[in-house]
Amino acid sequence: MKGLKKIALATAVAAAPFAAHADLKAMDDSAMGNVTGQAGVTIELETKVSIGQFKYTDEGSFAVNDIVLGGAGVTTEGAAAGYNTLLDQLKIDIDVADDGDAIIHVGSLETDPTTGAPVPIDWGMTVGSMELLAGSTGSDSTTLISNMSGYGNLAALDMSVDTATDQLNIVAAFDIQDMDFDVEFLGIGVRDMVITGAGDNFDYDGDGLLVSEGTETEEGGNDLTTAAGQLAYGKLSKYANVDLDVYKGAGLGASTATDVLRIDVNNVYMDMSIGAVEIGGTSIGSFAIDNLAVTDTKLAVYGK
Repeated sequence: MKGLKKIALATAVAAAPFAAHADLKAMDDSAMGNVTGQAGVTIELETKVSIGQFKYTDEGSFAVNDIVLGGAGVTTEGAAAGYNTLLDQLKIDIDVADDGDAIIHVGSLETDPTTGAPVPIDWGMTVGSMELLAGSTGSDSTTLISNMSGYGNLAALDMSVDTATDQLNIVAAFDIQDMDFDVEFLGIGVRDMVITGAGDNFDYDGDGLLVSEGTETEEGGNDLTTAAGQLAYGKLSKYANVDLDVYKGAGLGASTATDVLRIDVNNVYMDMSIGAVEIGGTSIGSFAIDNLAVTDTKLAVYGK
């Protein structure tokens, strides 16, 4: 368990953009002291990361080339929208509770001057290509995806390690404002992909009421029909919501595997649209998915 805590803390420091407890909070950190009774440690961060190549090798290899992660301005579209290239305005709160739980909350240094609500953090990413490469006995290769470029907003991001269950819980709220990429080996281009929350026509808390009905409320009495209420509670219906647990466990069903990596997807709520799907450089139309909900999904990962 001590090893898992160290991994969680190191992950938050080294890769803050990729790290809430079940009670998802917006990007401010004012409640941290109340949660644990202590101030903990705060790290302010701004960064831009470039990676020439990431490669996973088994017999053959899977390689991701020319990765850039920063603010929305690392993409052409984000720069045109006025964003800079730095992933900035990040505040990372790290605390260890009295019961030993590690609590890591990524907050925003920036607030709305009118409402005082935290401003979501803009992010951007570009990837030159993703390839399959033959091993030492061959020279073949296949480009799976190329020319990937996307940007969006991070509205909530938290991670906790529970000593009672030995589980890492990650909850995030985000959107993708624009993403383009080519699926090279199929000759398909995806243009203007947008991911947002399921919106006000979705029942987020399972009480049978929709936000659009004007009576949807959540813990703390926050009214999710208002932007201020969404930000105060953190459900943020305009953003995609993801909640998952990561831990060591047994295989699924009749599997006899033990000590596997378990990933339990508690929920994913989002809407998705694609402005154009191109085949041979010509658009064949647009697509949209409304109120996508992925729940009760479990994965067991282990080597052969």
